[in-house]
Amino acid sequence: MSSFDLYSTPVPTDTWNVPMAGDTRFTWEYDDGRDRLLNLYQKGKDKQWDAQKRIDWSLEVDPVNIAGLPENFNPLFGSDIWEKMSQKERDEFGRHQGSWLFSQFLHGEQGALNVSARIVQTVPDLDSKFYAATQTMDEARHVELYTKFVHEKIGMYYPVNQDLAKLLAESLEDSRWDLPYLGMQVLIEGLALAAFGLYRDMSTNPLVKQLLAYVMQDEARHVAFGRLALKDYYAELTDRERREREEFVVEGCYLMRDRFKGREIFEQLDMPVEKCMEFVDNSEMYSLYQSLLFSRIVPCVRDVGLWGDKVRAAYADMGVLDNAKADLEALMKQDEEIAEKVDEERYAAELAARKDEVDQAITLGTGD
Repeated sequence: MSSFDLYSTPVPTDTWNVPMAGDTRFTWEYDDGRDRLLNLYQKGKDKQWDAQKRIDWSLEVDPVNIAGLPENFNPLFGSDIWEKMSQKERDEFGRHQGSWLFSQFLHGEQGALNVSARIVQTVPDLDSKFYAATQTMDEARHVELYTKFVHEKIGMYYPVNQDLAKLLAESLEDSRWDLPYLGMQVLIEGLALAAFGLYRDMSTNPLVKQLLAYVMQDEARHVAFGRLALKDYYAELTDRERREREEFVVEGCYLMRDRFKGREIFEQLDMPVEKCMEFVDNSEMYSLYQSLLFSRIVPCVRDVGLWGDKVRAAYADMGVLDNAKADLEALMKQDEEIAEKVDEERYAAELAARKDEVDQAITLGTGD
């Protein structure tokens, strides 16, 4: 397969350069640190894993239905457009949809890799630098994992969604040290965590469930890091400073909402884009999907103290305000438990396979 065949559209030969503002901050105080953040740092060290070894890459994936979801989960299901499509066209749509979805996961992880490295530089506290360093390693592993998955199991990449690219750029271009936290740890990571959880829980493909469960185990710590660091800092903001952050949250949330509409798929397959988008916008499935995607962001924004009128009005407009009642701690604890359960199930399966091998060897050896 040539590199051209791997990409849905030609890839620019130059890099995407985002100018960054702000200071690199050093601290010479080494004798203090917040217990909550240091405990999170310790957990970040303890929970490191190897994507090459922890994932069972021998598991197969259906390229036209990567997550193994039922047909009614398709964004166009029930529309006139879907009814008129042949099975071949539906399969091609499914392949592009899977490529687009996991490509966006991949691009988001590369964004997180760069932003977490930026946080190490700009955050003033040593305990935060410690944790952000472990997150940078996590994000490198996630980029490695999704690259391998998209390349080997799907065979086609989609370009970065422009709403995601815009929020990444705005998170990095601002000179205030907390904006990368807010853009990445709360908005981008929060949305990704909810999306990963949705596909982890609904997927019937063992490989997809496995890799999403393991990534989410890391991501739950990342969102917790953002909450801890920002909650302390935002409690000390002036009203004007808080309003500025809330405006950033509102714009960022609308960008994140639009990120998962899939417009690029309709454009790439030369489908009636506006008609497809109109159906997606008005479908019950997308409304439910959107609400679930904000299940992590809304309670986190409220928890860090950015809960002014404009933020609440934006969430009401998006139909996601009820997510403020979600128990974020319980959701994140569940994410860790699911990943541990996947490990236990894999280990049990490996033990059973080994026992079968031993039993067969004994049978052959005794001539029975």
